Amino acid sequence: MKTYAYAATFEPTDREGGFTAFFRDVPEAITEGDDMADTRAMAADALGVALLTYLEIGKPLPEPTAEGVMITPDPEVAAKIALIETFQHAGISRSELARRIGKDEKEARRLLDPNVSTKLPLLVSALAAMGKRLVIGLEAA
Repeated sequence: MKTYAYAATFEPTDREGGFTAFFRDVPEAITEGDDMADTRAMAADALGVALLTYLEIGKPLPEPTAEGVMITPDPEVAAKIALIETFQHAGISRSELARRIGKDEKEARRLLDPNVSTKLPLLVSALAAMGKRLVIGLEAA
């Protein structure tokens, strides 16, 4: 099961209570926040943006190797990442994806656009059309 979880390192900033977060495996994802909770939220956002950008420019997602505090993108972003990555490996056209989900090609294009948000039912449907099942998990914050 793929989770898109990567280890973050947190370091205090010069500002009182602030932290910087960075990912050894995803060096483009770096951010800071006013406190640890804010920094963790910002780290999830930065990670999601970096991973979506990798997919948009055709760069493969890195394998997680680092150890530390595991961070995942927000659930909607992780589902979008899963969809785009699955499509890129499926070897089908946008037209074929559109046919499989009963939508027109314009809808499939929006579905695969990392900058366009997509409702969860359509993401689930598109993943299923490519032989994947979205699994939701729960862990302590």
